[in-house]
Amino acid sequence: MDALLPRWRVVAVCCNPEAGLPKPVVEAVHLIEDWGVEGDYHAGRLVRHRYLAKKDPMRPNLRQALVVDAAVFAELAEHDILIGPGMMGENITVEGIAVMELAVGSLLAVGSAVVEVIERRNPCYQLNGIDPRLLKAVALKQNGETVFKAGMMTRILRGGWVRAGDVVTVLAAGAFSSSMSDGSISETR
Repeated sequence: MDALLPRWRVVAVCCNPEAGLPKPVVEAVHLIEDWGVEGDYHAGRLVRHRYLAKKDPMRPNLRQALVVDAAVFAELAEHDILIGPGMMGENITVEGIAVMELAVGSLLAVGSAVVEVIERRNPCYQLNGIDPRLLKAVALKQNGETVFKAGMMTRILRGGWVRAGDVVTVLAAGAFSSSMSDGSISETR
C-alpha cells in the first residue's frame, strides 16, 4: 500500500528568461514536462546550465526546476546573510519540508505538477554575487565532507501551474509513473 506523506506549501515561484541571479518572484510558473519552467533561461531539451553545457552542449536537460527549502533563509540570517526567494536561483521555494533530506527519486506533487528529485544542487560561485559569503554558507564542510543546502534539482514528470500557497505533497518514491497518455500519474507495480 502506497501512503501519502504530510503536505506542505509553496512560498514563492521564480522565473528569469536571462542567465544569472536572482530569479525574480512571479505570480505563477508553468512547468512543462521534460522541458522546464516556461520562459526560464534554464528550460529546454538540452542542458542550459553554463558549466554543464560547456562540458557537453548535447547533454539532455534533466535539471529542469530547482526546489529550495525556505528554512535555509532563516539559517543564513543567523549569519547575517539576508536573502529570500529566488536569490539562490530557485524556481520553487517551499516551507515545511526538509528538501535536502529528500532521497533522489522522490516524487513531489507541486500545485498541479509532479516533479522527480534527481540530484542535490552543487552550487557555484555565482551565489557570491548575491553575498560574498553565500557559497561557503550553503556548501559547507562538516567532518571532512561537503554538506549542501542549496536545493534539489528536479525533472518535470507532469506539467502544470504552480503558485505561492499551492500544496506540496511528497509521494512515495518510485510508486508512480508518468507513462499514461492522458498525463495523469498512475501507480506502477
